[in-house]
Amino acid sequence: MTTVTELAEATTGEDPVTALAAVAALRRLLEELEAAHVTEARSQGASWEAIAAALGVKRQTAHRKHAHRIIDGGR
Repeated sequence: MTTVTELAEATTGEDPVTALAAVAALRRLLEELEAAHVTEARSQGASWEAIAAALGVKRQTAHRKHAHRIIDGGR
């Protein structure tokens, strides 16, 4: 398994293709982390407005991106 540190270091290497692959891997990791934290925030009662503010996006954007995987009783 490649660590986050190794991926970050690979983004500054000599080979641009390797750097791009590392960027893509970091992006996937960040998307997974964001989804997990949004799910946890909703389970603890955070509003879509609060989540959106934390992510720096509009409420509708956060909801559109994440609501499909969260069962939250219509909150």
